[in-house]
Amino acid sequence: MDVLETIATRRSIKEYTDREITSEEIERMLEAAVQAPNHRMTQPWRFYVLGPEARAAYGRVLGGRKAKRVDEKQAADAVIAKVEKSHRDLPAMLAVAVVLDENPEIREEDYAAAWMAIQNLSLAAHAMGENLLNFAFLKCY
Repeated sequence: MDVLETIATRRSIKEYTDREITSEEIERMLEAAVQAPNHRMTQPWRFYVLGPEARAAYGRVLGGRKAKRVDEKQAADAVIAKVEKSHRDLPAMLAVAVVLDENPEIREEDYAAAWMAIQNLSLAAHAMGENLLNFAFLKCY
């Protein structure tokens, strides 16, 4: 798949492959990510591959946020459990953090560079032919 086709056909969906993602595949995607433009060469991104328990913990927190919109406790608990399970069951999940510089101008450029890295990673995952990853974007202070 060429780059223009990859850009034109990539979509954000919540259907993922059910097979295990290999460390080699993750490394290939990360190699694409770190090729992102980075004006000041700060390489501000940090990538964390989350295992099943870390994915579940993230899902619990996200589920807790969603459950705040549900009045009935039993229904709210069901929302939390569902989101926790869906994240635990993902084939892979990467958390992407940005090291924040004290200089606001550099911080802004680094934030943009990290998003470009995420875009590269997304395009690489799509070009590899499957819906391979879910991403969490975190700010690192």
